[in-house]
This record gives sequence, structure tokens and C-alpha cells, in this order.
Amino acid sequence: MKSAMATILLVLLSLFIHSNAKEKAFDVRQHLSIVSRYSVVEDIADSSFVPSKIPDGCTPIHLNLVARHENRSPTKKRIKELDNLAAHLEVLLREAEEQNLSLEKLPGWLKGGELIIQGEDELYDIGIRTRARFPNLFNDDYHPDVYAIKATQVPGASASAVAFGMGLFSGKGSLGPGRHRAFVVPNESRASDTMLRFHDYCQNYKAFKKSQEPAVDKLKEPVYDEITSALRRRHRLNLTRKDKTSLWFLCKQEASLLNIVDQACALFSPSEVSLLQWTDDLEAFILKGYGKSINYKMGVPLLEDVVQSMEQAIKAEEDNPIARLRFAHAETVVPFSCLLGLFLDGSKFQKIQREQSLQLPPKHPQKRNWRGNTVTPFGGNNILVLYCCLANTSNKHFVQVLHNEHPIPMPERIVAPHLKHDYNSVCNVKLEQQEQKPVASKLSQLFRWMFSLGNGDKRSLDEL
Repeated sequence: MKSAMATILLVLLSLFIHSNAKEKAFDVRQHLSIVSRYSVVEDIADSSFVPSKIPDGCTPIHLNLVARHENRSPTKKRIKELDNLAAHLEVLLREAEEQNLSLEKLPGWLKGGELIIQGEDELYDIGIRTRARFPNLFNDDYHPDVYAIKATQVPGASASAVAFGMGLFSGKGSLGPGRHRAFVVPNESRASDTMLRFHDYCQNYKAFKKSQEPAVDKLKEPVYDEITSALRRRHRLNLTRKDKTSLWFLCKQEASLLNIVDQACALFSPSEVSLLQWTDDLEAFILKGYGKSINYKMGVPLLEDVVQSMEQAIKAEEDNPIARLRFAHAETVVPFSCLLGLFLDGSKFQKIQREQSLQLPPKHPQKRNWRGNTVTPFGGNNILVLYCCLANTSNKHFVQVLHNEHPIPMPERIVAPHLKHDYNSVCNVKLEQQEQKPVASKLSQLFRWMFSLGNGDKRSLDEL
């Protein structure tokens, strides 16, 4: 890896692009789709959203968190891709020199540092803010039955759970100057984790994804070809579409991991970055989001677990945790967000209720709600807080939904239609043989109150 990085350093040392004042004001870090850093995009929100107001006399009694792991270094497959890019760029530069082509338009910046894991501090801070926001929920001494933390067996998810927990319980123990305390992060079996890694075991989803990947590539081709041609003209190098893809990946790694935006990212103009962001958002929409109902229906086991925990909290069962904190992946958080009906507007609500596919996100520069950097950046999260309203005789319970720590509205009765199938019927029965199965009456009632739209984010038990 080090030799490959050294080669890239040597190659990229000769590249240059002129940036005007307008381009310098453009922050590429806010346009990296689902590889964005949480701290960069956490305050980007739709101004049309009206924050929910907690009614007077309401006290939080239960909290559910579903979060994505934080920033990580590239996989071995991606590192190999950068190796290949370095070798190819070296050949292209040598050919350009042999042909006496002018290289004056190529930059003179040097990439330094090695790709490293970043972001633990961001989840640590989220943990601190969560406790500060809901002090009544986190006053109790830690016990795994009170604060249930779970993560997948992927190291990044487990490390993220630990970082969040260290912030959440800081000052509550006796370990070290920070008075930390030990806590438990159990992992589901990687061979059968249908709660947080449902995408790994859903055969119908895997078949759908494999069948759609060529179509997604086809949709992105015009943008890729346009930008590849522009790069060739600007830098006098015979770059291929694959080179462009690798350079965009390198840009995202530099900007997300190292906050470096004036090297690989500077090869692309702001409009090109925005178009590349759209292609990444498009892929996430089709293969993870609202593009097909199976993308989110396979996440029903997780949603049922969230709702059942609230039902137990309402009954004040002694063994019910005060908080359930789950740490997983974009492939978990995106479907869960779709099950909650987030980032929808207008007639799209009704289409999702009928489990119909939505139109693709409109191409830049048109406005769109679906943006990967807000749907699920690194560390992206959904928090569902259950309130008990003793002073309110009409609405005894209230559910507030926070997305990336911001209150966000939910559409009316968005989830219940998806609960006609269980995980096995959605994932492992041939699609033409799937049968609708009724959900248990108690859960059906709970979903009716939880996902009916009252005033803002209010959810009333009066509908039971």
C-alpha cells in the first residue's frame, strides 16, 4: 500500500487546476453523498421542515437509536483500485512527455499522509450531546439491561458503538481522568444478523441488486462520459472513464478522511462535483432506498424491534431498557429511514403506502430531497424518543423523531402497509409466491398510533 501511495504522490505532484474565487467558496465536503463527514453536514437541513414541539408536561421515557458507523479507511478492493490508478497515471504522464505535450495546466500539489480511520470523536460528541439533550433518560447508573447497546460484527460498527458509549457515559465511572466506565457492546452473529445486517441474508434483495447494477451504471454513463471528456481537455491526458471514477473516489477519501479539498478534488469543477454527487445519490436511491420496496421492506425486523420496545416501555415492564442503541451501516440506516417515510413529499407518500417505486431524484441543478449527505453520512442516525404526557389527557404518549439530531416530520400511516409480509416472505420466498401475512393485532395497533400524523410529530395512543 505504501509503495502504491508513493506512486500516486509522484503522479499527482504534477497535476494542477486553476480555481477562481467562486470555486474556492464551494465546499466539496458537502457534496460527497453517503461518504460525507457528519460534522460537515450535520446542520444541513431542509428549511421547509417545521421542528416538532414537545407538549407541556411530557417526559421522555424511552429512546431508540439506529446509527451508521463513523468514517473508515478504504477497503482492500478500493486500495487496489488506487494502485491501478497510480500505475495508469504514470504511463499517461510518460506518454504526454514523449509527445512533447504541454503540462503547464497540470497542478503542482502534493498529497501527504496515509488514509486513516477518522470520526470516532464525532460519535463521541454525539453521545455527549444525546445525554445532555435527554438528561432524565441517562441519570441511572449504567447496566446492560437498562442501556442496551448493539453493533454488527464489522469492526467499524463496534468501534463506533464504543466511541458513542464513551461520550454517553463519560464522567459516570471511575476509569482514568475522564471517569469513564466499562460497558457492554454485544454483537449479533454475523451468520444470522437479520436485525442489523438484513441486506446480507435477503436473497431476493441480493438478486434485485445484482440485476439492477448494470442499469444504474447505464444511467450514470452520460455524466461520466461528459466529465471524462472535460478532464481530458483540461489536463491533456488520455484519461478513461475508469480513471475518472478512481479520481472521484480518491477525492472523496481525501476530503472525507483528511479534510483535503485542493488536491484530487480540485481536478473537478463545482458543477462536475455536483453532478457526481447526483450519480452517487442516484445509486443509493435505487439500490438502498425508495427505488424498490424490497430495499426497505427487508428492514421490517429492525422496525418491529423498535416498536416492540416502545410498547414495553408504555407497559412499564421492568426488564425493558430505557434506551436501545444500535450501530450498523448505510445499508441499515437508509432502509430504516425509508420505513419511517423520511425525505418524502406530496404524492410520494401515497405511492410508498402502495409500495410503488418513486421517480428518480431529479438531476442537478434541479432541487431534490434525496441527498446522501443528509440521508446517511458517516455517523448518520435516527433517534425515536417516546414521551409520556401525564398532564395531557387527550394525548398520553408522544413520539419525536430526530434525524441526525434534528426533529423531522413523518408522513401519516406510512409504515403499516409494509407489514403485510414477514422477513422470510420478503427475502427468501420466490417473489411470485409471496403471500401477504397479517401482523399481530397488538403490533398493528401500535403502528397505527405511532405512524399517524397528528400535529407536527405527535403520535397519539387515542387511536388504539
